[in-house]
Amino acid sequence: MAIIVDIDVMLARRKMPVGVLAERVGITPANLAVLKNGRAKAVRFSTLDALCAVLGCQPGDLLRWVPDERDDERV
Repeated sequence: MAIIVDIDVMLARRKMPVGVLAERVGITPANLAVLKNGRAKAVRFSTLDALCAVLGCQPGDLLRWVPDERDDERV
């Protein structure tokens, strides 16, 4: 399974720099980079809630699922 993080898309739509988002959400720019680059293994609901509040969006605007080859084998 591949979960794709689309924070960059929302940042571009809002014309908001990464540093501003990190500050408003209350996380470090390094941790935001880990999340937005798809290297995070988990995200706290409180962080997801803050991201949605700051960006004015829904969780589905930030996260999407794309099946990979392993998922096709499971069906």
